[in-house]
Amino acid sequence: MTPTSDVQGRVLVTLEEIRAARERIRPMATLTPLVDVSTIAGRPLWLKCESLQPGGAFKIRGAYNMVSQLTPEQRHRGVVTYSSGNHGQAVALAARQLGAPAVVVMPTTAPRIKVDGARGFGAEVVFEGTTSLHRRARAEALAAERGLTMVPPFDHEWIIAGQGTLGLEILEQLPGVRTVLVPIGGGGLVSGVAAAVKQSRGDVAVIGIEPAGAAAMKASVEAGEVRTLEGSRSIADGLMAARPGDLNFAHVREFVDRIDTVEDAAIAAAVRWLFTAAKIVAEPSGAATVAAALHDPSPYDGPVVAIVSGGNLDPADLSNYV
Repeated sequence: MTPTSDVQGRVLVTLEEIRAARERIRPMATLTPLVDVSTIAGRPLWLKCESLQPGGAFKIRGAYNMVSQLTPEQRHRGVVTYSSGNHGQAVALAARQLGAPAVVVMPTTAPRIKVDGARGFGAEVVFEGTTSLHRRARAEALAAERGLTMVPPFDHEWIIAGQGTLGLEILEQLPGVRTVLVPIGGGGLVSGVAAAVKQSRGDVAVIGIEPAGAAAMKASVEAGEVRTLEGSRSIADGLMAARPGDLNFAHVREFVDRIDTVEDAAIAAAVRWLFTAAKIVAEPSGAATVAAALHDPSPYDGPVVAIVSGGNLDPADLSNYV
Protein backbone atom coordinates (compact mmCIF):
# COMPACT_ATOMS: atom_id res chain seq x y z
CA MET A 1 0.00 0.00 0.00
CA THR A 2 1.25 3.47 -0.88
CA PRO A 3 1.74 5.62 2.22
CA THR A 4 -1.08 8.11 2.75
CA SER A 5 -0.16 11.75 3.29
CA ASP A 6 -2.13 14.54 4.89
CA VAL A 7 -2.55 17.96 3.25
CA GLN A 8 0.83 19.10 4.57
CA GLY A 9 2.63 16.11 3.06
CA ARG A 10 3.24 14.33 6.36
CA VAL A 11 3.45 10.58 5.77
CA LEU A 12 0.92 8.62 7.80
CA VAL A 13 1.43 5.16 9.25
CA THR A 14 0.62 2.36 6.82
CA LEU A 15 -1.12 -0.95 7.37
CA GLU A 16 2.14 -2.73 6.58
CA GLU A 17 3.93 -0.83 9.36
CA ILE A 18 1.20 -1.78 11.83
CA ARG A 19 1.40 -5.44 10.80
CA ALA A 20 5.18 -5.35 11.22
CA ALA A 21 4.73 -3.82 14.67
CA ARG A 22 2.44 -6.68 15.65
CA GLU A 23 5.19 -9.19 14.95
CA ARG A 24 7.74 -7.04 16.75
CA ILE A 25 5.76 -6.75 19.98
CA ARG A 26 4.71 -10.41 20.26
CA PRO A 27 7.37 -11.17 22.92
CA MET A 28 5.78 -8.64 25.27
CA ALA A 29 2.23 -7.55 24.41
CA THR A 30 -0.76 -9.72 25.30
CA LEU A 31 -3.65 -10.58 22.98
CA THR A 32 -6.27 -9.09 25.29
CA PRO A 33 -9.79 -10.48 25.45
CA LEU A 34 -12.83 -8.93 23.82
CA VAL A 35 -15.64 -9.31 26.35
CA ASP A 36 -19.30 -9.34 25.30
CA VAL A 37 -21.28 -7.28 27.84
CA SER A 38 -24.31 -6.75 25.61
CA THR A 39 -26.74 -8.47 27.97
CA ILE A 40 -25.88 -6.35 31.00
CA ALA A 41 -25.44 -3.16 28.95
CA GLY A 42 -28.76 -3.53 27.16
CA ARG A 43 -27.15 -2.85 23.80
CA PRO A 44 -24.60 -4.60 21.52
CA LEU A 45 -21.38 -3.73 23.37
CA TRP A 46 -18.01 -5.46 23.60
CA LEU A 47 -15.07 -4.36 25.76
CA LYS A 48 -11.47 -4.61 24.56
CA CYS A 49 -9.71 -5.10 27.90
CA GLU A 50 -6.30 -3.45 27.52
CA SER A 51 -6.24 -3.18 31.31
CA LEU A 52 -4.89 -6.75 31.16
CA GLN A 53 -1.71 -5.78 29.32
CA PRO A 54 1.66 -5.90 31.10
CA GLY A 55 1.80 -2.62 32.98
CA GLY A 56 -2.00 -2.43 33.08
CA ALA A 57 -2.59 -0.43 29.89
CA PHE A 58 -2.33 -0.45 26.10
CA LYS A 59 0.84 1.63 26.21
CA ILE A 60 3.19 -1.38 26.11
CA ARG A 61 2.31 -1.81 22.42
CA GLY A 62 3.83 1.46 21.29
CA ALA A 63 6.61 1.59 23.88
CA TYR A 64 7.95 -1.87 23.07
CA ASN A 65 7.63 -1.27 19.34
CA MET A 66 9.84 1.82 19.64
CA VAL A 67 12.43 0.68 22.18
CA SER A 68 12.96 -2.59 20.29
CA GLN A 69 13.92 -0.63 17.16
CA LEU A 70 16.59 1.49 18.84
CA THR A 71 20.23 0.71 18.12
CA PRO A 72 22.30 -1.18 20.71
CA GLU A 73 24.18 2.05 21.41
CA GLN A 74 20.96 3.97 22.04
CA ARG A 75 19.68 1.30 24.39
CA HIS A 76 23.01 1.25 26.21
CA ARG A 77 22.83 5.02 26.84
CA GLY A 78 19.22 4.76 27.96
CA VAL A 79 15.81 6.21 27.20
CA VAL A 80 13.65 8.97 28.65
CA THR A 81 9.98 9.75 28.40
CA TYR A 82 7.32 12.01 29.90
CA SER A 83 4.04 10.57 31.07
CA SER A 84 1.09 10.94 33.41
CA GLY A 85 1.78 7.33 34.32
CA ASN A 86 0.81 4.52 31.98
CA HIS A 87 3.26 5.30 29.17
CA GLY A 88 5.98 5.74 31.75
CA GLN A 89 5.32 2.28 33.15
CA ALA A 90 5.31 0.81 29.65
CA VAL A 91 8.62 2.43 28.70
CA ALA A 92 10.14 1.27 31.98
CA LEU A 93 8.97 -2.29 31.35
CA ALA A 94 10.05 -2.33 27.70
CA ALA A 95 13.44 -0.85 28.61
CA ARG A 96 13.98 -3.44 31.34
CA GLN A 97 13.17 -6.27 28.96
CA LEU A 98 15.52 -4.88 26.31
CA GLY A 99 18.38 -3.95 28.62
CA ALA A 100 18.07 -0.15 28.59
CA PRO A 101 18.12 2.25 31.56
CA ALA A 102 14.96 4.38 31.69
CA VAL A 103 14.02 7.79 33.11
CA VAL A 104 10.35 8.76 33.39
CA VAL A 105 9.23 12.35 33.97
CA MET A 106 5.86 12.39 35.72
CA PRO A 107 3.58 15.16 36.99
CA THR A 108 3.66 16.04 40.65
CA THR A 109 0.02 14.88 40.74
CA ALA A 110 0.70 11.40 39.31
CA PRO A 111 -1.28 8.62 41.04
CA ARG A 112 0.88 6.65 43.46
CA ILE A 113 0.02 3.35 41.76
CA LYS A 114 1.54 4.61 38.50
CA VAL A 115 4.65 6.05 40.17
CA ASP A 116 5.24 2.81 42.04
CA GLY A 117 4.67 0.86 38.84
CA ALA A 118 7.37 2.75 36.91
CA ARG A 119 9.82 2.42 39.79
CA GLY A 120 8.97 -1.23 40.18
CA PHE A 121 10.00 -1.82 36.57
CA GLY A 122 13.36 -0.20 37.31
CA ALA A 123 12.90 3.35 36.03
CA GLU A 124 14.22 6.53 37.62
CA VAL A 125 11.20 8.77 38.23
CA VAL A 126 11.54 12.55 38.02
CA PHE A 127 8.63 14.86 38.89
CA GLU A 128 7.90 18.03 36.95
CA GLY A 129 4.84 20.30 36.92
CA THR A 130 1.27 19.30 36.23
CA THR A 131 0.91 19.47 32.43
CA SER A 132 2.28 17.43 29.54
CA LEU A 133 4.12 20.54 28.31
CA HIS A 134 5.99 20.83 31.63
CA ARG A 135 6.92 17.14 31.53
CA ARG A 136 8.05 17.28 27.93
CA ALA A 137 10.36 20.25 28.54
CA ARG A 138 12.04 18.49 31.48
CA ALA A 139 12.39 15.23 29.54
CA GLU A 140 13.97 17.03 26.59
CA ALA A 141 16.44 18.71 28.92
CA LEU A 142 17.36 15.37 30.49
CA ALA A 143 17.79 13.81 27.05
CA ALA A 144 20.22 16.55 26.07
CA GLU A 145 22.14 16.40 29.36
CA ARG A 146 22.54 12.62 29.52
CA GLY A 147 22.48 11.56 25.87
CA LEU A 148 19.21 9.67 26.32
CA THR A 149 16.83 8.76 23.51
CA MET A 150 13.35 10.20 23.79
CA VAL A 151 10.45 7.75 23.62
CA PRO A 152 7.50 10.15 23.22
CA PRO A 153 4.09 9.14 24.56
CA PHE A 154 2.14 9.63 21.35
CA ASP A 155 3.64 11.82 18.62
CA HIS A 156 5.84 9.32 16.77
CA GLU A 157 5.19 6.89 13.93
CA TRP A 158 6.65 3.91 15.83
CA ILE A 159 4.38 4.62 18.80
CA ILE A 160 1.35 4.98 16.53
CA ALA A 161 2.15 1.76 14.65
CA GLY A 162 2.43 -0.13 17.93
CA GLN A 163 -0.90 1.17 19.19
CA GLY A 164 -2.44 0.31 15.83
CA THR A 165 -1.96 -3.39 16.52
CA LEU A 166 -4.96 -3.10 18.84
CA GLY A 167 -7.12 -2.15 15.86
CA LEU A 168 -6.05 -5.25 13.94
CA GLU A 169 -7.03 -7.43 16.90
CA ILE A 170 -10.50 -5.89 17.17
CA LEU A 171 -11.26 -6.57 13.51
CA GLU A 172 -10.11 -10.17 13.87
CA GLN A 173 -11.92 -10.81 17.16
CA LEU A 174 -15.23 -9.26 16.06
CA PRO A 175 -15.50 -9.21 12.25
CA GLY A 176 -19.02 -7.76 12.47
CA VAL A 177 -17.98 -4.68 14.43
CA ARG A 178 -19.61 -1.46 13.23
CA THR A 179 -18.22 1.15 15.64
CA VAL A 180 -14.98 1.41 17.63
CA LEU A 181 -14.78 3.89 20.52
CA VAL A 182 -11.24 5.02 21.33
CA PRO A 183 -10.15 7.30 24.20
CA ILE A 184 -8.05 10.33 23.29
CA GLY A 185 -5.32 11.95 25.36
CA GLY A 186 -2.47 13.06 23.12
CA GLY A 187 -3.84 10.93 20.29
CA GLY A 188 -1.45 7.99 19.97
CA LEU A 189 -4.02 5.26 20.50
CA VAL A 190 -6.74 6.75 18.33
CA SER A 191 -4.18 7.44 15.57
CA GLY A 192 -3.01 3.85 15.45
CA VAL A 193 -6.40 2.19 15.87
CA ALA A 194 -8.03 4.43 13.27
CA ALA A 195 -5.19 3.87 10.80
CA ALA A 196 -5.47 0.10 11.23
CA VAL A 197 -9.25 -0.01 11.05
CA LYS A 198 -9.85 2.44 8.22
CA GLN A 199 -7.11 1.02 5.99
CA SER A 200 -8.61 -2.45 6.53
CA ARG A 201 -12.34 -1.78 6.76
CA GLY A 202 -13.48 1.63 5.67
CA ASP A 203 -17.08 0.83 6.63
CA VAL A 204 -16.28 0.64 10.36
CA ALA A 205 -16.77 3.92 12.24
CA VAL A 206 -13.94 5.08 14.51
CA ILE A 207 -15.06 7.62 17.10
CA GLY A 208 -12.69 9.34 19.50
CA ILE A 209 -13.79 9.99 23.08
CA GLU A 210 -12.41 12.88 25.16
CA PRO A 211 -13.29 14.26 28.60
CA ALA A 212 -15.38 17.41 28.21
CA GLY A 213 -12.91 19.28 30.41
CA ALA A 214 -9.83 18.25 28.41
CA ALA A 215 -10.94 18.10 24.77
CA ALA A 216 -7.77 19.32 23.06
CA MET A 217 -8.16 17.12 19.97
CA LYS A 218 -11.78 18.11 19.42
CA ALA A 219 -10.83 21.79 19.70
CA SER A 220 -7.99 21.24 17.23
CA VAL A 221 -10.19 19.46 14.69
CA GLU A 222 -12.83 22.17 14.91
CA ALA A 223 -10.15 24.84 14.43
CA GLY A 224 -8.49 23.00 11.55
CA GLU A 225 -5.11 23.19 13.27
CA VAL A 226 -3.45 21.95 16.44
CA ARG A 227 -4.56 23.95 19.46
CA THR A 228 -3.20 24.08 23.01
CA LEU A 229 -5.69 24.26 25.85
CA GLU A 230 -5.12 27.03 28.38
CA GLY A 231 -6.26 24.65 31.09
CA SER A 232 -7.89 21.27 31.52
CA ARG A 233 -9.82 19.51 34.23
CA SER A 234 -10.90 15.87 34.45
CA ILE A 235 -10.80 12.82 36.69
CA ALA A 236 -9.29 11.00 33.69
CA ASP A 237 -5.64 11.90 34.35
CA GLY A 238 -4.38 9.92 31.34
CA LEU A 239 -6.55 11.92 28.91
CA MET A 240 -5.46 15.41 29.89
CA ALA A 241 -2.86 16.30 27.24
CA ALA A 242 -2.92 20.06 26.81
CA ARG A 243 -2.02 19.69 23.14
CA PRO A 244 -2.43 16.77 20.75
CA GLY A 245 0.57 15.58 18.78
CA ASP A 246 1.08 16.96 15.28
CA LEU A 247 1.27 13.54 13.66
CA ASN A 248 -1.67 12.36 15.77
CA PHE A 249 -3.74 15.32 14.60
CA ALA A 250 -2.94 14.42 11.00
CA HIS A 251 -4.11 10.83 11.56
CA VAL A 252 -7.31 11.94 13.25
CA ARG A 253 -8.18 14.26 10.38
CA GLU A 254 -7.56 11.47 7.89
CA PHE A 255 -9.10 8.46 9.62
CA VAL A 256 -11.40 9.38 12.55
CA ASP A 257 -15.10 9.85 11.83
CA ARG A 258 -15.79 12.23 14.73
CA ILE A 259 -14.91 13.07 18.32
CA ASP A 260 -17.43 12.96 21.16
CA THR A 261 -16.95 14.22 24.70
CA VAL A 262 -18.09 12.82 28.06
CA GLU A 263 -18.55 14.50 31.41
CA ASP A 264 -16.65 13.41 34.49
CA ALA A 265 -19.89 12.26 36.15
CA ALA A 266 -20.48 9.80 33.31
CA ILE A 267 -16.87 8.57 33.53
CA ALA A 268 -17.20 7.98 37.26
CA ALA A 269 -20.46 6.09 36.69
CA ALA A 270 -18.72 3.97 34.04
CA VAL A 271 -15.90 3.07 36.46
CA ARG A 272 -18.58 1.98 38.93
CA TRP A 273 -20.57 0.03 36.30
CA LEU A 274 -17.47 -1.76 35.04
CA PHE A 275 -16.56 -2.86 38.55
CA THR A 276 -20.01 -3.79 39.85
CA ALA A 277 -21.71 -5.11 36.69
CA ALA A 278 -18.92 -6.24 34.35
CA LYS A 279 -16.43 -7.18 37.11
CA ILE A 280 -13.66 -5.22 35.36
CA VAL A 281 -11.33 -2.76 37.11
CA ALA A 282 -10.74 0.35 35.01
CA GLU A 283 -9.18 3.69 35.81
CA PRO A 284 -11.21 6.76 34.77
CA SER A 285 -9.17 7.19 31.58
CA GLY A 286 -9.90 3.58 30.68
CA ALA A 287 -13.61 3.97 31.34
CA ALA A 288 -14.25 7.04 29.17
CA THR A 289 -15.32 5.01 26.13
CA VAL A 290 -17.70 2.94 28.24
CA ALA A 291 -19.17 6.17 29.59
CA ALA A 292 -19.87 7.26 26.03
CA ALA A 293 -21.34 3.89 25.07
CA LEU A 294 -23.68 3.74 28.07
CA HIS A 295 -24.78 7.35 28.29
CA ASP A 296 -25.21 8.40 24.66
CA PRO A 297 -28.96 9.07 24.26
CA SER A 298 -28.91 7.64 20.72
CA PRO A 299 -26.72 4.50 20.87
CA TYR A 300 -23.88 4.10 18.42
CA ASP A 301 -24.37 1.77 15.47
CA GLY A 302 -23.64 -1.71 16.83
CA PRO A 303 -21.92 -3.97 17.39
CA VAL A 304 -19.82 -1.45 19.32
CA VAL A 305 -16.33 -2.07 20.74
CA ALA A 306 -15.26 0.23 23.58
CA ILE A 307 -11.55 0.14 24.35
CA VAL A 308 -10.91 -0.09 28.10
CA SER A 309 -7.47 1.41 27.78
CA GLY A 310 -6.13 0.99 31.31
CA GLY A 311 -6.80 -0.44 34.74
CA ASN A 312 -4.30 1.34 36.98
CA LEU A 313 -6.76 2.46 39.61
CA ASP A 314 -5.34 2.96 43.08
CA PRO A 315 -7.18 0.66 45.50
CA ALA A 316 -7.62 3.61 47.86
CA ASP A 317 -9.51 5.47 45.13
CA LEU A 318 -11.89 2.65 44.28
CA SER A 319 -14.26 3.65 47.07
CA ASN A 320 -14.72 7.02 45.35
CA TYR A 321 -16.54 5.24 42.54
CA VAL A 322 -18.23 2.22 44.09
